[in-house]
Amino acid sequence: MTLIAALTDLLGERYVVTDPAAFAGHLEEERGLYVGTSPALVKPENTQQVSDIVKLCGQFKTPFVAHGGNTGLVGGGVPKDAVVISLERLNHIENVDAMNLTMTVEAGAILAHVQTAAVEAGAYFPLSLGAEGSCQIGGNLSTNAGGVHVLRYGNAGELVLGLEVVLPDGQIWNGLKSLRKDNTGYDLKALFLGAEGTLGIITRAVLRLYAQPKTKAVALIGCATFNDALKTFHSARAQASDVLNACEVFSGFALSLAEKHIEGAKSPIEGQHDVYMLLELASADANADLNDLMETALTEAFEAEWVQDAVIAQSGPQIDAIWALREAIPEAQKSEGGSIKHDVSVPVSSVPLFIERATSLVVGLISGVRVCAFGHLGDGNIHFNLTQPENMDKQNFLDHWTKTNQAVHDLVSQMHGSFSAEHGVGQLKTSEMKRLKDPVELDLMHKIKASLDPENLANPGKVLPPQD
Repeated sequence: MTLIAALTDLLGERYVVTDPAAFAGHLEEERGLYVGTSPALVKPENTQQVSDIVKLCGQFKTPFVAHGGNTGLVGGGVPKDAVVISLERLNHIENVDAMNLTMTVEAGAILAHVQTAAVEAGAYFPLSLGAEGSCQIGGNLSTNAGGVHVLRYGNAGELVLGLEVVLPDGQIWNGLKSLRKDNTGYDLKALFLGAEGTLGIITRAVLRLYAQPKTKAVALIGCATFNDALKTFHSARAQASDVLNACEVFSGFALSLAEKHIEGAKSPIEGQHDVYMLLELASADANADLNDLMETALTEAFEAEWVQDAVIAQSGPQIDAIWALREAIPEAQKSEGGSIKHDVSVPVSSVPLFIERATSLVVGLISGVRVCAFGHLGDGNIHFNLTQPENMDKQNFLDHWTKTNQAVHDLVSQMHGSFSAEHGVGQLKTSEMKRLKDPVELDLMHKIKASLDPENLANPGKVLPPQD
């Protein structure tokens, strides 16, 4: 019997797709950087079927890769002759415990649906991403996704209390505990958070919920420099740390792209500024006057002239409009031609110096390059993206990708940062793992991989570079 026949016996013909044209969307990543190959796309309906599929792949020595919403940006889900295991049918929100502030979900649940279920139970799940309408919670956890609320709540991995995982040999590890204290040995769930499916497939999770915010205040702030924005953030944090929910920053050029290319995108601040900051406060206290607190929090910054102008949203639609400006930037950048991207992090205090030094670096490498810098100032994660020069051919520009990445990543390393802040490693950055990761740490990672997956069948070629 062939692998395809065995998979068909297990799942039925409806849930085994062998025509590549019928699942082409699962064979390439969002930006088209990688196109893969696969003998089949399979769609299990529960954890036991995932386990059975993995066991069959082991019998036939065939690699496998789990797929969620396929919204990743580093080629982590692109298969190379691997069976694609779609988790779209494992999409149930099984339990919401409002008293314990936990939620148990299957890995294929869409993030936006998880958020909605929490709200309906009077609680709040704070993970928030641009792709939340299509990304799945299993993928969020497998990549340890970040988003706009890391400042207050941490990355996706910090929102997890328990996991269920199908291991590379098909065993099912049931770690679905909803405890905040469990000091009984190794924290095994941490192995799978951010492992991108290379150590097993997350099938269910117990998520940590929070009190639902009842009031919000959002301000868009214009500054002359990134250093002024940092000082404004530091001042606001000192006065409103308990309710500080998000702090985003973006260059004037980034905002101009949003206004140019995205319908309805318009800054409420008169005039132009070199740097903009979005500050959000949120509280579970329905009586909290957060607009007044926002004004107070910005007073020192105005007096010190770190802020040139600011607008505080006066309604829900105005809050949405300000956030829409920030969220429009990645899509707007696509309309300007090619992009060379860097998802990096440095200590928050080093963000302005990093942007200054990195800008000087890339301008020296690519004449006329336009820097589109934006990101999460509150946690030090900057998307240092480069936009194609107006007088340069797209392919000529993209030919600078590797040397530019290496130069920027070397700078990040010198500044004690990370060359992958929230998008993961996938296959895009495995060479940088070899160049920049501590050798002892990399050796430990290889040993863990070999221990759990000696046949190297779980999403091979991702995260870890080949050993010498």
